[in-house]
Amino acid sequence: MAADLFGDDEAAPPPGAPAAGAPLAERLRPKSLGEVVGQEHLTGPEGAIGRMVAAGQLSSIILWGPPGTGKTTIARLLAEAVGLRFAPLSAVFSGVADLKKAFADADKMAAAGRRTLLFIDEIHRFNRAQQDGFLPYVERGTVVLVGATTENPSFALNAALLSRAQVLVLHRLGEAAMATLLTRAEAEVGRALPLTPDAREALVASADGDGRFLLNQVETLFAANIAEPLDPQALAQLLHRRMPVYDKDRDGHYNLISALHKALRGSDAQAALYYLARMLVAGEEPLYVLRRLVRFASEDVGLADPQALVQCLAAKDAWQFLGSPEGELAIVQACLYLATAPKSNAAYAAQKVAFASARDTGSLAPPANILNAPTKLMKDLGYGAGYEYDHDAPEGFSGADYWPEEMEAQTYYRPTDRGFEKRIAERIAWWDEQRKARG
Repeated sequence: MAADLFGDDEAAPPPGAPAAGAPLAERLRPKSLGEVVGQEHLTGPEGAIGRMVAAGQLSSIILWGPPGTGKTTIARLLAEAVGLRFAPLSAVFSGVADLKKAFADADKMAAAGRRTLLFIDEIHRFNRAQQDGFLPYVERGTVVLVGATTENPSFALNAALLSRAQVLVLHRLGEAAMATLLTRAEAEVGRALPLTPDAREALVASADGDGRFLLNQVETLFAANIAEPLDPQALAQLLHRRMPVYDKDRDGHYNLISALHKALRGSDAQAALYYLARMLVAGEEPLYVLRRLVRFASEDVGLADPQALVQCLAAKDAWQFLGSPEGELAIVQACLYLATAPKSNAAYAAQKVAFASARDTGSLAPPANILNAPTKLMKDLGYGAGYEYDHDAPEGFSGADYWPEEMEAQTYYRPTDRGFEKRIAERIAWWDEQRKARG
């Protein structure tokens, strides 16, 4: 039952005192919304949940947040606060039959004058047809639906369901909230944690905002009957290392690669290295990261530093040659190169405009004078006639017109004045002047 305090893995037990020998997290389970830590933006007087409770009226809601932040607990306490029957289901263990029974029970209770708060843990695991099955009961008011999810509702839930529910975002627990949990745990057990101040900070950091995980680790420490306070190194040896929360095909994956891309674009080498490390330490496939770096080299650095693309491709070759962990240093090098390189999206912008122009004018023929004439017929038709060979022209530049006759000359690529592109801009400007001078 430890999951009920902060998380979303088990259904809540009936209200009442915890059984003797219950896990620490169960014994510390909040008795009211005011005892829930870290989510004051929702549970406080001005928060969405606080306002609902004050009004005595609940609307259907989706609680979206990381593991161990209180989603299940808040749902149970919400039902108690407004006098609704609490009916929990887990989408992991429930099917159509369970849903039908839950709705039938809710109909019976509604007929008896009592509404039901139907809590669906891991609601994103229900398929779209099952999610649609909630709609009639929500619309009739038979149930107040409260769903909990660790996934982005925009992608995981039906639009029809989202339109009938308010999405509330729970935050990972901050240091102050985690410190409160440690204080409550020490008061419950009746003694202080056997940790030095540095080790106490390391314990909080290792939980990464997950209150349930923190209390499970605290319980392990109390059970170990440690005589002398542990320092961070001794603590790391005693407790299992916790892998970061990271789903390589889910929201965390896209959030971190987005953060890496934005930090690189913003030339923040330190932040870029942090997000790169977050991904690799969590087990992201290095080739995926390298593909994104190669893309960034063309999209956001481009010709401001042509070596950026070379560096990224070299990092890919180095990683494939060395493997992990040695090859990861080459990925770090490429990341730092991109972050500190001059930035330009001129090539990226030029591609979009040029491709759009090509779609609009794709049937126009190039001017005949720049077409090859391998046959007599083609020569008779004027192919290649009057072509000026640029290498024979003064300064290696003829100034000829290469655009289709029905089309005005266009400007797609506009180099910046940063890095190598500044020199490119000067060349283009010189060529433009020569064209004007030659008519």
